[in-house]
Amino acid sequence: MDKGIEQHFRKEEQPFLDAAAGWAAEVEDRYAPKLTGFLDPRQRFIVRAVTGGRDLVIAESGGLPDAERRRLLIAPPYLDAADEDFEITVMEVRYPVKFADIGHRDVLGSITGLGIDRSRFGDIRTGDGTIQFAADTALRDYMAANLTSIGKTKVRVSALNDDSSLLAATEEWEEMTVTVASLRLDAVLASVLNVSRQKSASLVSSGRVKVNHAVRESPSFELSDSDLLSVRGHGRIRIGDIGGQTRKGRVRLEIGRLA
Repeated sequence: MDKGIEQHFRKEEQPFLDAAAGWAAEVEDRYAPKLTGFLDPRQRFIVRAVTGGRDLVIAESGGLPDAERRRLLIAPPYLDAADEDFEITVMEVRYPVKFADIGHRDVLGSITGLGIDRSRFGDIRTGDGTIQFAADTALRDYMAANLTSIGKTKVRVSALNDDSSLLAATEEWEEMTVTVASLRLDAVLASVLNVSRQKSASLVSSGRVKVNHAVRESPSFELSDSDLLSVRGHGRIRIGDIGGQTRKGRVRLEIGRLA
């Protein structure tokens, strides 16, 4: 891996950076494709950064429409990826909707409670008495046999074979351009949420802000491309392109916001 690229990433991202470089080297050495687990947007950004300039192609799929978490197929240029190459099965959960109310957090907790790593399954969708989630096909039979309850509610899980029944993403992101004093977490939140710097710093230090699914309590934490923020009580924010500076020295930032 080009050592110069490391300076553009955070210290805690080094293990994943090394893993991504290893995947790319493996594909080049074996001249055979490498399928990753389900990755969040920031992780996919890192993989693409590491593989940039190499004679490789990258395809991606999350199983569900407009999925946030997706598997990458890193491959030699000869490969034209097909859906089956991603080894994703969409699982459907049925339950007595009249007697239970099951949410995203309930499903996530029940799946991880089976000892299944988060990289083995993707997005979770809920809607009108139906729950769907994307999973590694190798887990299909295990899920059907062992995911028998979510919380105190008995459920029935099976593979979905009809693509026309896939639940669409109901989230609507508002895309906008903002200017920020810096890429510090508190500065970006202050601009996007239209609150004072003191208020945004308080949100961070009180543990109400996650960046890429990890709680960050330092207001000075530096944001970067493809970061995904979750702010309790204020929705989610995704970082897009980071542009140049304005005449007043502020940074242009493309973001998406989900209230």
